[in-house]
Amino acid sequence: MAGGLAAPRSDWRDLVLEAKDPPERVPRMYTRLAPVYEAWARATESKARRRVLELASVRPGEAVLEVATGTGVQLVRLAGANLGGRTVGVEISEGMLAQTRRRLEDAGLAEEVEVIEGSALELPIADESFDLIVNGYMLDLLPRDDIPRALAEFRRVLRPRGRLVLSNMTKGERRGHRIWDWAYERGFVVTANCRGVLAAPVLRELDFTGISREYLSQMLFPTEIVTAHKEDR
Repeated sequence: MAGGLAAPRSDWRDLVLEAKDPPERVPRMYTRLAPVYEAWARATESKARRRVLELASVRPGEAVLEVATGTGVQLVRLAGANLGGRTVGVEISEGMLAQTRRRLEDAGLAEEVEVIEGSALELPIADESFDLIVNGYMLDLLPRDDIPRALAEFRRVLRPRGRLVLSNMTKGERRGHRIWDWAYERGFVVTANCRGVLAAPVLRELDFTGISREYLSQMLFPTEIVTAHKEDR
């Protein structure tokens, strides 16, 4: 209305719950969960993992980075699709690193894939090193202010026209899917510190292009899969 005050623009931080556990506790938490994590992942994440691989569309000979390798299931699949290329995994949890290395060894890929212990907030990787970055169920563990920090690091190490494929626990869009955030907000943390996040608005803030989002659920667990590109100079 003319002469009136403009409505305040909604910020993604207003829609996303703050993380309850401090970030320094999360690696230890996932080290404890590492031996049993795949049971949870098969029940709630397997559909999203398949879709991430489809959208990643790895081209043999690329430089491919997975940040937060977890138990290594996705890293093995990425490496198998990247014949003749460079595949690297970064993980901060010692227990998850051990699972990743064991899985690569079992797949006969231990010599072909580089695995690095490190934080997504300070990737030990040179600028513009990778054509593709894949990251799954990590942003939903971070404090709100660390989500842009991590995505800015992804942008730093991507080459121009490089691709990003993310999967995250997200805000439930159907009644049954909202149970996780409802419980989290009330102190019932049944998702190992995960809660629903929204990556697309943060990617827009960081000048990623070609941003696309899909929503899916498995066992009532809501996931977003978000793809984006780093702009060409």
